[in-house]
Amino acid sequence: MTNYARRERELLADLLLSTGPDAPTLCTGWTTRDLAAHLVVRDRRPDSAAGMIIPPLAAYGEKVRLARAALPYPELIDQVRRPPVWSPVSNPLVEPLTNTLEFFIHHEDVRRAVPGWEPRALDQEEQASLWRTVKLISRTSLRRLKISAEVTATGFAPLRAGDEPQVRISGDAGELAVFFFGRQRAARVEITGDPALAERLRTARLGV
Repeated sequence: MTNYARRERELLADLLLSTGPDAPTLCTGWTTRDLAAHLVVRDRRPDSAAGMIIPPLAAYGEKVRLARAALPYPELIDQVRRPPVWSPVSNPLVEPLTNTLEFFIHHEDVRRAVPGWEPRALDQEEQASLWRTVKLISRTSLRRLKISAEVTATGFAPLRAGDEPQVRISGDAGELAVFFFGRQRAARVEITGDPALAERLRTARLGV
């Protein structure tokens, strides 16, 4: 079985190196250097990475991230490419579960930040892996927004969230991943149904 988390990591590291440290990303306020530092901290410093979701730790986490970002860029990308085997999120036992979506999304954060991008052709196995995680994230997001919906990834059975669907959201699994991870404007998905709810979905803060 292909380790898509590892493959996406390698592709992202190659792209980060080729674009250089000052290229834009879809992560507001972050350049490629900033994004790379985030990934290195996530792999190696879970105490500081927790600041992304625990507000009281945010200042400490940002201090650690900025210190890592100050490394020479090639060294920083080498650390992105080679996480330590003891990493709680990137060790071989958990990596496919914890990193496939994470590195797919951040790969797209760099790809889609510049004009002219097109969706990549993903094989069925990677799409299935992404779709499994998207189903969990989309249910949570739709429940929080109190929107009932049917979500359909091309080639997979639809997901029903809530009662009678107010909207229907469809696209390839990778596009739905980008959408439900908070990059709606950069995702090629179709939303049909109540126009107001469709716009609310496109502008809501989604993801984790």
